[in-house]
Amino acid sequence: MVKIGEIAARAGVSVDTVRYYEQRGILPPPVRLPSGYRTYAPSSVNRIVLARRLRAVGMSIDEIVAALAAHDGGGTCGSEVWRLEAVRERIDTQIAQLSKLRDFLTPMISACTDGCCELSPIISPSER
Repeated sequence: MVKIGEIAARAGVSVDTVRYYEQRGILPPPVRLPSGYRTYAPSSVNRIVLARRLRAVGMSIDEIVAALAAHDGGGTCGSEVWRLEAVRERIDTQIAQLSKLRDFLTPMISACTDGCCELSPIISPSER
C-alpha cells in the first residue's frame, strides 16, 4: 500500500486530484491507517493515468466513472466500445462545427487583406 503523496507523484497529479478521483468513484476507497493517512494499491497509479487519458480525449468524469464501474463489474472492451464511439462522434461533430467557422472566416480574411474589409460598413467613419 502506498500513501497518497506517492500515488500522486507517480501518476503526475496533485494530491487534490487523487482525493477528487476517490470522491467521484474513479478510485476505490483507500485503506486508512490508524493515523488517518490514506493508502492506495500501487495499481491506483494506472487507474489515474487511464482516467486522465480518457478525460483528455473528451470523456466526462461521469462517463469515466461509468466505464470503470462496468469494467470492474466484468465488462469487456468489446462490451464497452460504444462509450469510446460516442466520444468519437462528439469529436467529429466539434470538428465539423469548427470547420464551418473556419470556412466563414477565410473569405473575411481575404477581403480584409485585399482592402475590402467586411467590417468597414459596420464601423462609422468617425470611429475609424
